[in-house]
Amino acid sequence: QVQLVESGGGSVQTGGSLRLSCVASGRSESIPTMAWFRQAPGKEPEFVAAMTWDAGVAYDPDSVKDRFTVFRGNDKNTVYLQMNSLQSTDTAVYYCATADRGNADHILKSRSDYDYWGQGTQVTVSS
Repeated sequence: QVQLVESGGGSVQTGGSLRLSCVASGRSESIPTMAWFRQAPGKEPEFVAAMTWDAGVAYDPDSVKDRFTVFRGNDKNTVYLQMNSLQSTDTAVYYCATADRGNADHILKSRSDYDYWGQGTQVTVSS
């Protein structure tokens, strides 16, 4: 059983930055895929970014690709999401998720691919 705890959310103004963190416990070996999803009010959850054990990365939607950076800590079971140039459309609850599969050649983007989820952290961007 993997437990995920997110932190780093908050309220910022348009153009600001935040760094989200997610620490996974309950697993000694490197988790194959760690990812971020988000759910805006009234919308379906969407994939934001993921990083695999072998350093594969993916971003979606395109609107975040040049503003967000996903990376993992040296301990391999921590994942971060650095968010720059935040826009009001980035307002959402951000969830960390992990999967026991995936690699750089096959990065998982579907919610159903992920096994464990954090409780979420709120990000609010206002003008």
